[in-house]
Amino acid sequence: MTSAPLPSADAPRFALDLAFTPADASLVKTTGGSAAHQRLCCREVWDSTLQLWLGHLAETGGHSVPKPLLDCEEVCLGLQFVNDEQIAELNQRWRNKASATDVLSFSALEAEMPLEADLSVELGDIIVSVPTAERQALEQNHSLERELCWLVSHGLLHLLGWDHPDDASLMTMLQCQEQLLAMAGMVLSHGEIDCESADEITAGP
Repeated sequence: MTSAPLPSADAPRFALDLAFTPADASLVKTTGGSAAHQRLCCREVWDSTLQLWLGHLAETGGHSVPKPLLDCEEVCLGLQFVNDEQIAELNQRWRNKASATDVLSFSALEAEMPLEADLSVELGDIIVSVPTAERQALEQNHSLERELCWLVSHGLLHLLGWDHPDDASLMTMLQCQEQLLAMAGMVLSHGEIDCESADEITAGP
């Protein structure tokens, strides 16, 4: 059995308040203690990875990083692992699409929000469908752990305001995701991604 690596780095740029909802036991088909199992069940693994990613993006993202992220001391976000039925219900409610998808992002950052520094910044929520992630991992011929990290990184970039309305912006986003996954120890090329299935949605007021 292997364990998901806990990315090591210097002192985090800011604290992370992660509201983590693990996958229901009925969705977890991986061996206990395996890397994928830890990604589905253990908040600590994501605490470490997301702090690493957010710190890197804050340091290197330039104009693509929301100013509140640069000024804060704490970042709050939610991460949930659900089934296809649950994510399809959300997809129907917020995007009017009656089908399951792989990842949805509900951004809490608003374009009109004040720019003054705040000690704590709420980014929003990332929701990942475990069965869809499993299917896509098989289709792409890579591990479930990599697929989960790929989808969470995509959702995270959406929470920070990234989007992919055209091929050029999509390629930039995918290249950034590859960098993030490499930081977490996964360097295998992901291949093609369905732009439609990895789209952002933002919760209404």
